[in-house]
Amino acid sequence: MQLDDMRIFVATVDAHNFTAAAKRLALSKQFVSRRVMALEEGLGVQLLIRNTRKLAVTELGQEFYERARRILGEVEDAEQAMSVGRAGPRGLLRVSAPMSFGMTHLSPLVASFLREHGEVRFDMELSDRTVDVVGEGFDMAIRIGTLPDSTLIAQKLVDARMVVCCSPGYVRRRGAPVGPADLARHSCLLYGHGGVVSWDFVVDGVLKGFEVQGPLRANNGELIRDAAIAGLGIVRLPDFIVSHAVGSGLLVSVLDEFLPSAATVYAVYPQHRQSSGSIRAFVEFLREGLRG
Repeated sequence: MQLDDMRIFVATVDAHNFTAAAKRLALSKQFVSRRVMALEEGLGVQLLIRNTRKLAVTELGQEFYERARRILGEVEDAEQAMSVGRAGPRGLLRVSAPMSFGMTHLSPLVASFLREHGEVRFDMELSDRTVDVVGEGFDMAIRIGTLPDSTLIAQKLVDARMVVCCSPGYVRRRGAPVGPADLARHSCLLYGHGGVVSWDFVVDGVLKGFEVQGPLRANNGELIRDAAIAGLGIVRLPDFIVSHAVGSGLLVSVLDEFLPSAATVYAVYPQHRQSSGSIRAFVEFLREGLRG
């Protein structure tokens, strides 16, 4: 088995088809297809299910993909650590980040990082879904708020202040909540996925959760913010999503005195990538840039 065939296979899975993988690798589609077939023959297993529209990965193919990603990452880290005369981070970083945070904060920082480190390449996915970092082959992800228990390494980047707000028109119609308990009689616009939603507030020095309900739930903060501007209800979102709307008067903040400390923004990455100089450099660059 050759490392180049492993790289071709990983690129094919990431791109979902031979044509896109060949374009990314600057190879011919026929060559990419032949090398993947040779890899399957050498392993004695089927890695991909081929059809006319899109490739599907077999169960064994997914297992091999995850192991191959780790191996290639470790090889890249070793090459970077041992290379002489090629100081600084280099190689491909596949990063996932929330949509709004990525557009407002990561976009200029990634551009600056690339200007300083010309041998680094990024494959960025901006999405409000919570990706499986290891299973989907990401090198790093940006997470905001309380982290679930996992084997991922977490590095704090910065704190993001949370804001509870609604439109002036909503306040005129429904009134503003005086305390967190009042939210039970209000329409709240919910950020996230299914299940009961609870917003945390500090009451009499104690952090308490208050269940909220409303007519709209979405996994995109900008959609929820725009619904609040339209007068549909109250939102609880990071300031980087609502600060402009609050500053321009489209939204007004409420319950400020009850808000807990800010939500933390983390960079998380697999344990097998902790020796990566590129990840360490990018995390430190983000930390400095976001705090600035």
